[in-house]
Amino acid sequence: MKNNTIVSLADSNYFNLLNELVDSILKFSESKEVDICILDAGLSNEQKNILSTKVKDIKKAEWDIEVPGYKVGEKEWLKSQVSRAFLPKYFPGYKKYLWIDCDAWVNDWSSVELYFKACEGGKLGITQTMGPGYRIMSKVKWLYGKFAIIKSQNFKHAVSSNIGIDKARKLAFAPHINIGVFSLEEHSPCWKSWQENLKITLSSGKIFGSEGLAINMSVYIDEVDTEFLPLNCNWIASNLLPKFDEHNKTFVEPYLPNHKIGIMHLAAGLWKNNKDMRIDKSVEIEIQTLKNRIILKSLRYNN
Repeated sequence: MKNNTIVSLADSNYFNLLNELVDSILKFSESKEVDICILDAGLSNEQKNILSTKVKDIKKAEWDIEVPGYKVGEKEWLKSQVSRAFLPKYFPGYKKYLWIDCDAWVNDWSSVELYFKACEGGKLGITQTMGPGYRIMSKVKWLYGKFAIIKSQNFKHAVSSNIGIDKARKLAFAPHINIGVFSLEEHSPCWKSWQENLKITLSSGKIFGSEGLAINMSVYIDEVDTEFLPLNCNWIASNLLPKFDEHNKTFVEPYLPNHKIGIMHLAAGLWKNNKDMRIDKSVEIEIQTLKNRIILKSLRYNN
């Protein structure tokens, strides 16, 4: 067993994405210093057999917090909204844990190193979804004059989860934190804060998004010690497309100094002709290069 582990989760529908994430990690020689562990939320036996040759451990994801059956239905993948807050229970003995959503992949190992560095001393290592080029941080519906209805992601989820209007207001315009990539040490106090907040958000709100709301509560209300990492460490392409560096054959930030994308995250999908790139790898979209050319490119991992 290594000191650190990278963990992800998928069901059978997202297996290809998960497999690409694993391959993108193993591409780097530095990956020999970490274990890869997988939470199974509905993988087939054949898929698990493929992964077992590449990863250290595969464990069945459970409902670590009881959730009413009517909220779940057949969506076993929703366990990702709960189980990621309990990683030391599933894979005990590691000093540091780095979670990466299965619809993300590693493009530059330096981001992995940053996440492991960021969580030292019990801190939460995570990235806010804000940066150069972001034009809208929160949505509002203007009624008349100065009056408007707040529609920020944090506020909307907070209200629907009945966490209390005072807490909801604290979250209303706080920069949203994406929980798709984060790091924590085994004994970090953030685990307990996150788990307690998750119990609250799950009791009234929807399962999907509950873990994100809970971690935002931990950061902005409980004020857990947090190390905020640069946007390229969790680049959500649906928010802002990267550029492509044709000389170095890699994705980079679209604005100077065009830092290399560390972890490419396809959260919310990238759509063309009603097809989601996450499901259909043949989908290509227009991407601008550093030489101001427009090319058709997939943002999926390609070894």
